[in-house]
Amino acid sequence: MTLAKRIPIFLLRLLALGAAVTATVITVTSKDTAQVLNMKFEAKYTNSPTFKYFALINAIASGYSLIMLFFPSKSSCGHLILVFDLIMVLLLDSSISACLAIGQVGKKGNGHAGWLPICGQVPKFCDHVTGALIAGFLAAIIYFLIFLYSLHNFLNLFNLKS
Repeated sequence: MTLAKRIPIFLLRLLALGAAVTATVITVTSKDTAQVLNMKFEAKYTNSPTFKYFALINAIASGYSLIMLFFPSKSSCGHLILVFDLIMVLLLDSSISACLAIGQVGKKGNGHAGWLPICGQVPKFCDHVTGALIAGFLAAIIYFLIFLYSLHNFLNLFNLKS
Protein backbone atom coordinates (compact mmCIF):
# COMPACT_ATOMS: atom_id res chain seq x y z
CA MET A 1 0.00 0.00 0.00
CA THR A 2 1.46 3.33 -1.00
CA LEU A 3 1.98 6.18 1.42
CA ALA A 4 -0.82 8.15 -0.23
CA LYS A 5 -3.26 5.33 0.65
CA ARG A 6 -1.86 4.77 4.15
CA ILE A 7 -2.18 8.36 5.41
CA PRO A 8 -5.98 8.69 5.06
CA ILE A 9 -6.65 5.35 6.74
CA PHE A 10 -4.22 6.23 9.55
CA LEU A 11 -5.94 9.57 10.12
CA LEU A 12 -9.39 7.98 10.03
CA ARG A 13 -8.31 5.34 12.55
CA LEU A 14 -6.83 8.07 14.76
CA LEU A 15 -10.12 10.00 14.62
CA ALA A 16 -12.09 6.82 15.36
CA LEU A 17 -9.83 6.15 18.34
CA GLY A 18 -10.42 9.65 19.68
CA ALA A 19 -14.19 9.44 19.25
CA ALA A 20 -14.47 5.96 20.80
CA VAL A 21 -12.26 6.86 23.77
CA THR A 22 -14.27 10.04 24.29
CA ALA A 23 -17.55 8.10 24.22
CA THR A 24 -16.17 5.56 26.69
CA VAL A 25 -14.83 8.14 29.13
CA ILE A 26 -17.97 10.28 29.04
CA THR A 27 -20.18 7.24 29.57
CA VAL A 28 -18.13 5.88 32.44
CA THR A 29 -18.04 9.26 34.20
CA SER A 30 -21.77 9.96 33.79
CA LYS A 31 -23.28 10.18 37.24
CA ASP A 32 -25.86 12.38 38.97
CA THR A 33 -27.93 12.27 42.13
CA ALA A 34 -31.42 13.52 42.81
CA GLN A 35 -33.57 13.79 45.88
CA VAL A 36 -37.27 13.07 45.55
CA LEU A 37 -39.53 12.98 48.64
CA ASN A 38 -36.52 12.85 50.98
CA MET A 39 -35.24 9.82 49.10
CA LYS A 40 -31.91 10.12 47.34
CA PHE A 41 -31.29 8.16 44.18
CA GLU A 42 -28.27 8.02 41.93
CA ALA A 43 -28.24 7.74 38.16
CA LYS A 44 -25.09 6.20 36.72
CA TYR A 45 -24.20 4.19 33.68
CA THR A 46 -23.95 0.93 35.63
CA ASN A 47 -27.68 1.07 36.41
CA SER A 48 -28.51 0.02 32.85
CA PRO A 49 -27.12 -2.96 30.94
CA THR A 50 -27.51 -0.89 27.77
CA PHE A 51 -25.10 1.78 28.97
CA LYS A 52 -22.66 -0.92 30.12
CA TYR A 53 -22.85 -2.46 26.65
CA PHE A 54 -22.29 0.95 25.04
CA ALA A 55 -19.22 1.61 27.22
CA LEU A 56 -17.83 -1.89 26.59
CA ILE A 57 -18.27 -1.73 22.81
CA ASN A 58 -16.64 1.70 22.64
CA ALA A 59 -13.75 0.45 24.78
CA ILE A 60 -13.35 -2.54 22.44
CA ALA A 61 -13.44 -0.22 19.42
CA SER A 62 -10.81 1.97 21.10
CA GLY A 63 -8.54 -0.99 21.70
CA TYR A 64 -9.01 -2.25 18.17
CA SER A 65 -8.24 1.22 16.77
CA LEU A 66 -5.09 1.43 18.85
CA ILE A 67 -3.91 -1.98 17.67
CA MET A 68 -4.68 -1.17 14.04
CA LEU A 69 -2.69 2.09 14.22
CA PHE A 70 0.47 0.04 14.72
CA PHE A 71 -0.47 -2.89 12.51
CA PRO A 72 1.75 -3.16 9.44
CA SER A 73 -0.20 -1.97 6.43
CA LYS A 74 1.65 -4.28 4.04
CA SER A 75 0.42 -7.41 5.79
CA SER A 76 -1.48 -10.12 3.98
CA CYS A 77 -4.40 -9.93 6.44
CA GLY A 78 -6.46 -7.56 4.30
CA HIS A 79 -9.49 -9.86 4.33
CA LEU A 80 -9.40 -10.22 8.10
CA ILE A 81 -8.96 -6.49 8.70
CA LEU A 82 -11.91 -5.78 6.40
CA VAL A 83 -14.08 -8.24 8.34
CA PHE A 84 -13.02 -6.78 11.70
CA ASP A 85 -13.75 -3.25 10.47
CA LEU A 86 -17.24 -4.38 9.48
CA ILE A 87 -17.72 -6.04 12.87
CA MET A 88 -16.72 -2.79 14.61
CA VAL A 89 -19.23 -0.82 12.53
CA LEU A 90 -22.01 -3.28 13.38
CA LEU A 91 -21.18 -3.42 17.09
CA LEU A 92 -21.00 0.36 17.37
CA ASP A 93 -24.30 0.73 15.51
CA SER A 94 -26.03 -1.79 17.76
CA SER A 95 -24.77 -0.16 20.96
CA ILE A 96 -25.79 3.31 19.79
CA SER A 97 -29.24 2.09 18.77
CA ALA A 98 -29.81 0.46 22.14
CA CYS A 99 -28.62 3.55 24.02
CA LEU A 100 -30.76 5.86 21.92
CA ALA A 101 -33.82 3.78 22.78
CA ILE A 102 -33.09 3.90 26.51
CA GLY A 103 -32.18 7.58 26.30
CA GLN A 104 -35.49 8.35 24.61
CA VAL A 105 -37.37 6.61 27.41
CA GLY A 106 -35.27 8.48 29.98
CA LYS A 107 -35.95 11.82 28.32
CA LYS A 108 -39.60 11.47 27.30
CA GLY A 109 -40.82 8.54 29.38
CA ASN A 110 -43.44 6.10 28.14
CA GLY A 111 -47.00 6.86 29.10
CA HIS A 112 -48.31 3.50 27.89
CA ALA A 113 -45.95 1.59 30.17
CA GLY A 114 -46.16 4.09 33.03
CA TRP A 115 -42.48 5.03 32.85
CA LEU A 116 -41.81 8.61 33.86
CA PRO A 117 -39.04 10.71 32.34
CA ILE A 118 -35.98 11.09 34.58
CA CYS A 119 -33.98 13.77 32.77
CA GLY A 120 -35.78 16.52 34.69
CA GLN A 121 -34.40 15.11 37.96
CA VAL A 122 -30.89 14.17 36.77
CA PRO A 123 -29.99 16.60 33.97
CA LYS A 124 -26.23 16.22 34.41
CA PHE A 125 -26.49 12.48 33.78
CA CYS A 126 -28.66 13.00 30.71
CA ASP A 127 -26.27 15.62 29.32
CA HIS A 128 -23.33 13.23 29.77
CA VAL A 129 -25.20 10.44 28.03
CA THR A 130 -26.13 12.77 25.16
CA GLY A 131 -22.47 13.76 24.74
CA ALA A 132 -21.39 10.12 24.83
CA LEU A 133 -23.97 9.22 22.20
CA ILE A 134 -22.75 12.02 19.94
CA ALA A 135 -19.14 10.84 20.29
CA GLY A 136 -20.20 7.22 19.74
CA PHE A 137 -22.17 8.20 16.65
CA LEU A 138 -19.10 9.99 15.28
CA ALA A 139 -17.01 6.89 15.96
CA ALA A 140 -19.54 4.73 14.09
CA ILE A 141 -19.56 7.11 11.11
CA ILE A 142 -15.76 7.19 11.01
CA TYR A 143 -15.61 3.39 11.22
CA PHE A 144 -18.09 3.17 8.36
CA LEU A 145 -15.80 5.44 6.32
CA ILE A 146 -12.82 3.25 7.27
CA PHE A 147 -14.74 0.19 6.12
CA LEU A 148 -15.69 1.82 2.81
CA TYR A 149 -12.11 2.99 2.23
CA SER A 150 -10.71 -0.45 3.05
CA LEU A 151 -13.29 -2.13 0.84
CA HIS A 152 -12.46 0.25 -2.00
CA ASN A 153 -8.73 -0.50 -1.67
CA PHE A 154 -9.40 -4.22 -1.42
CA LEU A 155 -11.59 -4.27 -4.55
CA ASN A 156 -9.06 -2.17 -6.47
CA LEU A 157 -6.32 -4.59 -5.46
CA PHE A 158 -8.51 -7.51 -6.57
CA ASN A 159 -9.16 -5.84 -9.95
CA LEU A 160 -5.45 -5.24 -10.49
CA LYS A 161 -4.65 -8.91 -9.95
CA SER A 162 -7.12 -10.16 -12.56
